[in-house]
Amino acid sequence: MPIRREHRYFYPIDWPQLSDVIRFHRAQGRCEACNRPHLQRVFHLGDGRWWDAESGCWRDGQGRRLRGRLRKADLLGGVRTTRVVLATAHRDHDPSNNANENLAALCQRCHMLHDRTEHQRRRWFTLFRRKAMGDLFRGPYTAN
Repeated sequence: MPIRREHRYFYPIDWPQLSDVIRFHRAQGRCEACNRPHLQRVFHLGDGRWWDAESGCWRDGQGRRLRGRLRKADLLGGVRTTRVVLATAHRDHDPSNNANENLAALCQRCHMLHDRTEHQRRRWFTLFRRKAMGDLFRGPYTAN
């Protein structure tokens, strides 16, 4: 995920090299949450289940093999493809904490799931700030 301009100064100057070490040396080019391979096209069903071409089996959102067979309705109507891109994520959402155990190599799906609560908090803060600015300069906010 790209680094926001206002957060860029929280990251160390060697962040690209640190991110490469986490993604490609420690994680071996695979997501540490679901085991999807970096820069590969993956078939998926949209709910976390994906086709692992190397082992020839379907996996769930945590990278475990699916035991049962998939229904034909799942395969016929919902198979999509996506290109997996790994990013280095901070487990505690603090960009200044670059300890090895605080960093994780995550694909875009797992990264969004990991950051869900932080995104909800920022969304609430942005909406609250806009509402406050509207009240300050345009009078009380009225919902239509």
